[in-house]
Amino acid sequence: MNAAPADQIRLLDVQALDVRLQQLAHKRKSLPEHAEIESLTKDLTQLRDLLVAAQTEESDCAREQTKAEQDVDQVRQRAARDQQRLDSGAVTSPKDLSNLQHEIASLAKRQGDLEDVVLEVMERREGAQERVDELTERVASVQSKIDDANGRRDAAYEEIDGEAASVTKEREVVAGSVPADLLKLYDKLRAQQGGIGAAKLYARTCQGCRQELAITELNEIRSAAPDTVVRCENCRRILVRTAESGL
Repeated sequence: MNAAPADQIRLLDVQALDVRLQQLAHKRKSLPEHAEIESLTKDLTQLRDLLVAAQTEESDCAREQTKAEQDVDQVRQRAARDQQRLDSGAVTSPKDLSNLQHEIASLAKRQGDLEDVVLEVMERREGAQERVDELTERVASVQSKIDDANGRRDAAYEEIDGEAASVTKEREVVAGSVPADLLKLYDKLRAQQGGIGAAKLYARTCQGCRQELAITELNEIRSAAPDTVVRCENCRRILVRTAESGL
């Protein structure tokens, strides 16, 4: 393949722009905010699970407290009715009086036991509520950090994408001045060689594979016409000759 030396030099400009686009894509993919957001999101998921568990515990305690308070109220009402019967004088039989007094005493003990249950449940509910409040604050804090990281990531995206768009336009202009067959070969090699399709021959070394060329290969390149498109014997990339090639 033949191409004017100036066209081959422009191919290096295309390569430089393609390298910049690769760098920008890598930068976009490797932003530190990605790892930060991933880590914070894991923390947030764990905290939300803990919050749901704490809310469930608080809800269970609330129902348990309501039931215990109802039990206390029932015992209190029954004891009040028994005390009213006792005070009314309607019960005259010594045996019935004794039984009634015994029941009132039993109800008083039962009420005390149930009130202790209510207090115990209230303490557990209070602890669960404190846990809910604590976890709610932590969830909000982590969510705020995620929002901040997302904002920084999006700002970085905007900057990177803006530069990428500018480089892409410049690439289109420069590539448009390169002969189609040369550009096609370059694009094919670039896809095969990790993004580098053309490299400068500098000080007898291919800048694509960083290998110094053998004497025989150098002699062949020296004898090649200026418009001949030469390839590196090692990596097969297009070698572009310049005044710095060391020929």
